[in-house]
Amino acid sequence: MDKTVNLSSVPNSSIKTSKIGFLLLCDYSMIALASAVEPLRMANQLSGRELYSWYLLSRDGESVIASDGMKVAVDAAISDAPVMDTLIVAGGINITKNYSKVELTWLRGLASKNVVLGSICTGAYVLADAGLLNGYDCSAHWEYIAPLQEAFPKVNCNRKLFTHDRNRLTCSGGGAPMDMMLYIITLQHGRALSGAISDMFVCDRVRSQGDQQKVPLRHLLSTAQPKLVEIVELMEANIEEPIELDELASFVSVSRRQLERLFHRYLNCTPSRYYLRLRLDRARQLLKQTTLSIIEVSSACGFVSTPHFSRCYRKYIGFSPREDRTGMWTDTSLEVHALELDMSAENIAVNNSMHSVLRAARAEPSFASIRLA
Repeated sequence: MDKTVNLSSVPNSSIKTSKIGFLLLCDYSMIALASAVEPLRMANQLSGRELYSWYLLSRDGESVIASDGMKVAVDAAISDAPVMDTLIVAGGINITKNYSKVELTWLRGLASKNVVLGSICTGAYVLADAGLLNGYDCSAHWEYIAPLQEAFPKVNCNRKLFTHDRNRLTCSGGGAPMDMMLYIITLQHGRALSGAISDMFVCDRVRSQGDQQKVPLRHLLSTAQPKLVEIVELMEANIEEPIELDELASFVSVSRRQLERLFHRYLNCTPSRYYLRLRLDRARQLLKQTTLSIIEVSSACGFVSTPHFSRCYRKYIGFSPREDRTGMWTDTSLEVHALELDMSAENIAVNNSMHSVLRAARAEPSFASIRLA
């Protein structure tokens, strides 16, 4: 039996609008905000329904200047914010100077009302300062991972593009918020819609929670460990024909034992494991971004046989190369309680601007073109 439903034929009364607020802090990242908002707009356009409404907020209701100098008007001050299912803190540069106790108190109040709290770019720093990330896994822009972890040791920082941990959604910067919002849309409305949104934005791959930010090693180690940086650069330059560890050590004039100590101390892993992960990351790029066969990818990344490559890939990535390429794998991250977003709450009409956006979208050829399971 075909269980798919044409969303455009579902009565309005049965579709719940998820209400998402964005707290804009001075010097916030414009690209991160746009990456978060645009998937919501497209979800409405493609479904032909008001699946999402969104609101821009500031501490005092005044316009906020982004890090690129653009001034953006907001919908309301935080004291006049509408009822929301989710609130996302939008940070950027100089994050420690761009919020006050007013925002922290307000965020704590939202948490007490079971509002899902999230962040993009460096916004996690504010949630952490409010004590709202203690004991949670957390993602933030790679430039702020170290200071965030140092200032708030109870927060479990990671290098993932985004993290969903219970009722918290934290995300790095740049275009990664789009991946996080597509993840939310998939949870609430299925892969058909999120995949179509990805196509509309010419996004050839939707990244998951398992994807890591590429953090420059020099940022992690500063200039304190030039030998280690040099070794990693040699590894990165020799993916197809991996260099033996003894040879690597010889190239930078350290012993094998010193080499292993450096990796354990500063990267918390063995040199072999780090090298393998580099090769698997490169393999995943080739699988997703080229038409090379799995055998060719295996060879290009220095694996002696395709079965060995597949075993390593499944062990460290979580699924086989073929499953990753075709998208046939089951994302266990979707087996959650609907992100703890209240999709059963009473449907509240979205504001007039949302109606205007939807009316304008009706002229688009892609309007209401998606079938949802």
